Amino acid sequence: MAVEFCTLASGSSGNSTYIATKYTRILVDAGVSGKKIQECLAELKLTGQDIDGLFITHEHIDHIKGAGILSRRFNIPIYATSETWLAMEDSLGKISPANKRFVYPGENCIINDICVKPFCIPHDAADPVGYNIFAGEKKITLATDIGHITDEIRESIAGSEILLLEANHDEDMVQKGSYPWHLKKRILSDMGHLSNKTAGELLSSVVDGKTKHIFLGHLSQENNDPHLAFDTVESILGKNKIQVGKHFKMDMAYRHNTGIKVEL
Repeated sequence: MAVEFCTLASGSSGNSTYIATKYTRILVDAGVSGKKIQECLAELKLTGQDIDGLFITHEHIDHIKGAGILSRRFNIPIYATSETWLAMEDSLGKISPANKRFVYPGENCIINDICVKPFCIPHDAADPVGYNIFAGEKKITLATDIGHITDEIRESIAGSEILLLEANHDEDMVQKGSYPWHLKKRILSDMGHLSNKTAGELLSSVVDGKTKHIFLGHLSQENNDPHLAFDTVESILGKNKIQVGKHFKMDMAYRHNTGIKVEL
């Protein structure tokens, strides 16, 4: 079964990812404006009417900004955990009851020929999740907004052919940067975000022969740099005898633009 993957936006200012098979097209998060997402879909020769479902990881604005307008404009069902719905519903505006759908960590959600399975992540939100997406034998994983690595995260990432993983910040840049202490403390906490170093260490422990393409995403605009993130992760992988380009491809997910489209 063929599957397509493409980030529409990825960063502290907004996140959205497109995944599709022949019969099903979904978005994970809609953290930029509805207009921007429509423009990104148009680059893929699609409209909002082509989207079968929108899955939300958590209620922060950089993940839900355009969700309400897209659902109303194109009659798109929104899927989220019950606690996430409670936390975000007022921000979305009026959503048709038929388009208010629920997912549960550890349980499969089937849409046509795609199976979506949420898994719990540690982040300062109501009930945040990452997502495994299965299309036939193929597995795609989205894991961002992670305060620290858990066994569940390792197990969920393992065996993924495509992985979008957070590489949010460089720890030294956070410490030396202009953010007030309470924001620095949040970013670096166990309920904050994943550093470049931790992302590299995690990848070193989970990539295997099935891994085909890794995207590093959700970069901080103030506390990271795409080249630094890539080089840091690549260096850690290299020290563990894992060679980017030989064992799998690795790219950055773009902050404001549609990323590289991967087809499996």
